[in-house]
Amino acid sequence: MSKFGELVGLNIPVLIDFYTEWNEASVKMHPVLRDVASAIGDKAKVIKIDVDKNTQLAEALRVKGLPTLMIYKKGEMLWRQSGEQNAASIIAILEKYS
Repeated sequence: MSKFGELVGLNIPVLIDFYTEWNEASVKMHPVLRDVASAIGDKAKVIKIDVDKNTQLAEALRVKGLPTLMIYKKGEMLWRQSGEQNAASIIAILEKYS
């Protein structure tokens, strides 16, 4: 949990993807998030968190649907959405918070 606090406390937007390998929608997001990460460069960070390996964190953040995406900046959650998203939408949101 303390490492999570360090990650979300950055001065740039941090996109967090809560996923599992057994959830089809989560797996479909992998290439989308790779595209987002390469397009956004160092203006933001993309972090993937496996819910099965981080159950305490997922419960604390009330992650129910998968995938769940969140954007944090300076420790504050700015955006949250569950379900599949396209790269263009995610990039636009990250740029808005850059």
